[in-house]
Amino acid sequence: MSIDAHKKVAIEFFEAGNRGDLGRCTELLSDAIAWTDIGTTKFSGTYTGKENVSENLLGPLFGQLKAGIYTDIENVIAEGDFVVVQSRGTAETIDGTPYNNTYCHVMRIVDGRILEVTEYLDTALTNAVFGS
Repeated sequence: MSIDAHKKVAIEFFEAGNRGDLGRCTELLSDAIAWTDIGTTKFSGTYTGKENVSENLLGPLFGQLKAGIYTDIENVIAEGDFVVVQSRGTAETIDGTPYNNTYCHVMRIVDGRILEVTEYLDTALTNAVFGS
């Protein structure tokens, strides 16, 4: 795949999430996905496999939010199989607490699917909103 095609996959992932189309988001993940959240939050660590990512990272996080996270993409940079997406996320917890974080996702895209993600974010904010 071309660099432009890789960028398109990454952008489509976030746009599908903004539409609430989690099915499409899941389709764009490789079955062998390795998703790493940096830092020392309750969500930090590496989650391997689509089911593990869904059940142990995305499910617990999104279960605490009213309507997911709306992602405003600020910049997309790509080279080879890697795409870097800088963005701002806007969300609200079920109890009404704002969760507006800044992200940098480094993604590796192979065969049209997201194989690896390393997510950099404000971990102090994550701990303040969700507990450590």
